[in-house]
Amino acid sequence: LPDMLKVNGIAKVKHPIGFQTFPIRDMVSKDFSCTMKTMAGMGYQYTEMCYPKGYAGAGFAPLVDVKAADLRKMIEDAGMKCPSCHFGMGNLKNNFGECIDFAHGLGLTQIVTPGLETPGKTIADFKQACGELNTIAAKIKGEGMATGLHNHEGEFKMLDGELIYDAIMGALDGGLVKMQFQTEVIKLGYKASDYFKKYPGRFISAHLSDWTADKKQVPVGQGVIDWKEFFAAAKTGGVKNFFVEMDFDTYKDSAAYIHGLLG
Repeated sequence: LPDMLKVNGIAKVKHPIGFQTFPIRDMVSKDFSCTMKTMAGMGYQYTEMCYPKGYAGAGFAPLVDVKAADLRKMIEDAGMKCPSCHFGMGNLKNNFGECIDFAHGLGLTQIVTPGLETPGKTIADFKQACGELNTIAAKIKGEGMATGLHNHEGEFKMLDGELIYDAIMGALDGGLVKMQFQTEVIKLGYKASDYFKKYPGRFISAHLSDWTADKKQVPVGQGVIDWKEFFAAAKTGGVKNFFVEMDFDTYKDSAAYIHGLLG
């Protein structure tokens, strides 16, 4: 990899990149340590976890009883870090203490919720949920961590004459809640770079995936997204971490492309 050197036996690169564990949750749950080392070998420097207790029904059940500190050690033994983790809104509202204990044990700097968990029948529903997240984010800030909100395709639909995503951005306290942009919405015609420019400084991270014109998933750099434009605009957006989130067989080529582009 470009600009790689070894510090205390750990590979360092000029522009570190990460991956989300959700697409490879079966591997992660079966052999966490081995999977972390495999991903590090592909060129990743950090990972984003999913809170095992909150994601037990989604494939993370085998990790529920593993201490956060032990997960952290296995991540660090592989030469990586874990700055971020997904926690459901329900968990943050109802089991905040447990979530924070796990976050501190894992050494997180960012807590990201994957959605507002609202019925979403009206824009008012989304705005109310944003108010709840603002309150939670203030508590998270008090614990020394930042809060992020992840989008899916559902936020890029019109409701009550307004794009849901824009309504959310208007209702959130930008000083407390940053956004994690999922590039998958290119399938709907929405570019991450446009939003980084429209809302400067409002983002904390991004989930990276690439797609063909006929909406098939391909490794980063092999689809329709202009990645030079993306990474340039990401600086304006304030993005700190980039997590590739696709099928396992795309991870190696994606890491190689990104390191080559940013090198």
